[in-house]
Amino acid sequence: MLLQIVVLLLALGVGYVLVANTQANLQRQSIATGFGFIEHEAGFEIGEPAIPYSAADSYGRALLVGALNTLRVSFTGIIFTLILGSVVGVARLSRNWLISHLAKVFIEVMQNIPLLLQLFFWYALFYEVFPSPREALNPLRGVFVCNRGLIFGVPIEHPAHGWMLIALLAGMVLWRLLVWWGRRLQERTGTIVPVHRLGIALCLLLPLLVWLAAGAPTAMDMPVFKGFNFQGGMSVSPEFSALLIGLVLYTSAFVAEIVRAGIQSVAHGQVEAAMAIGLRPGQVLHLVVFPQATRVIVPPLTSQMLNLTKNSSLAIAIGYSDFVSVANTTINQTGQAIEGVALIMVVYLFFSLSTSAFMNWYNKKTALVER
Repeated sequence: MLLQIVVLLLALGVGYVLVANTQANLQRQSIATGFGFIEHEAGFEIGEPAIPYSAADSYGRALLVGALNTLRVSFTGIIFTLILGSVVGVARLSRNWLISHLAKVFIEVMQNIPLLLQLFFWYALFYEVFPSPREALNPLRGVFVCNRGLIFGVPIEHPAHGWMLIALLAGMVLWRLLVWWGRRLQERTGTIVPVHRLGIALCLLLPLLVWLAAGAPTAMDMPVFKGFNFQGGMSVSPEFSALLIGLVLYTSAFVAEIVRAGIQSVAHGQVEAAMAIGLRPGQVLHLVVFPQATRVIVPPLTSQMLNLTKNSSLAIAIGYSDFVSVANTTINQTGQAIEGVALIMVVYLFFSLSTSAFMNWYNKKTALVER
């Protein structure tokens, strides 16, 4: 007990000295302290803001835009990483020699090239390979690819779109209820109902019915080249594209190895037993292998999701306006480095803790319950 009190007093003493010295140095250099600067006018523009923003807005709104940009690239990256990593991980175990070795080459190459170099490569690819907007590639009607990024048409806003989203959510709820009902029915009678196929059909059919009932609106906002750039439609910048591609390819290589290890952790005897009762390879993978492998895969997968979120801070190297980039600009203009760095730490801590909380909940939900 006495030792703990001594350690606590030492920690408080060190903290007091650091704070006092910092305040003295800031006062000597006439640098303001506190977070009052958040309400001041930012005076700089941000590319691809997720919410309306202009240079006349405050630093607080600029930081919010940066945080939303980080959240957008991290969330999108995690979704694509899980899909690509799972496919490559399963392909790595394929009995087809070519597929297995292609997956192996992908994993070895992506894992051993530093992420920063990959970001530079993809960013340079957009500017060096793709043509100018005037000579943009047009692979599909309304889709253009140039060194300004990917530009494509989007549906013009219509009241039916909101109802279609509600119908989609209703379909997902019904899908969940179908899964619960199908499990109960299987436990009672042994009958297997294709609940997932029915659920997918509901999620597609309900929004389609709403769309038809609203008169099937098909008006599109198509991009048109005017002056020096495209007008209308939606665009994805080279910075966002390069960052997303780099993060997904780099992290999916590690996820693929985690998926492979998780699948191989399932005893081969269970696969043979499942095939002996007549299950097809797809059913064996879905009903026997993946449910058990998930319990092994989820904990290390959480670390990779956190790594992807933290690695998104490398966006500043290729000019994407994520939270670190906006915070650095704010620090340069206000001179309040301590507050700026503290905000960066708080935001990334929030993202990391949120991801960990969700994955820990999912891990607990899928954990093997022993009686």
